[in-house]
Amino acid sequence: MKRILGLSIVAVMALAQPAMAQNDAKAKSILEAVSKKINSLKSLKANFALHLNGNGGKVKDTKKGTFYMKGSKYKVDIAGQEIICDNKTVWTYNKETKEVQVSNYNPNEQTISPAKLFTNFYDKEYSYKYAGTRKVSGKSCDIIQMTPTNKSKQFTKVELAVDNTKTIVGGNVWEKNGNNYQYDVSGFTPNAPVTDDMFTFDPKKHPGVEVVDLR
Repeated sequence: MKRILGLSIVAVMALAQPAMAQNDAKAKSILEAVSKKINSLKSLKANFALHLNGNGGKVKDTKKGTFYMKGSKYKVDIAGQEIICDNKTVWTYNKETKEVQVSNYNPNEQTISPAKLFTNFYDKEYSYKYAGTRKVSGKSCDIIQMTPTNKSKQFTKVELAVDNTKTIVGGNVWEKNGNNYQYDVSGFTPNAPVTDDMFTFDPKKHPGVEVVDLR
């Protein structure tokens, strides 16, 4: 699920693989504007829909969720699961099984976290180029295509759709196994009311939960 949210969530298009020196100025300008806008916010909230497309191109599954972000902290609520990160620890809580897995946060992990998706992660980790405009959710959007420079990552391609307010409204992520995750972002709320305790998991507030510590 965390891989799916590289959303992130986050989040997330046939793409060439240019070297970093080939990154074009227009794509860089748009990505910098997105980062500048997000970094100016104290927090944000957004609703999203995530669509899994298999090798045959058919939609296998669709999930809806909400994510919150404050600085480098984030919380994702999707399909009966919560993924919570305070920039040190990640809690993955399955509400149905009443189990929470606890792991150390690794900024160099294989996935794209929601925090990365909305900040300037692209400049060191991706080759990118401008790919024109397209209608996404009824909006005319600039399309940015990106390829990870680290070929060991579980995904091979990323595409972002950015509207004229410099907000990411959707995109796609392609995995090496042939799956494609399409995401649509809606209900974007800048400076949403959030509290620090939203970005931690307290087992005392969840009686009966089993804690699996993977650290």
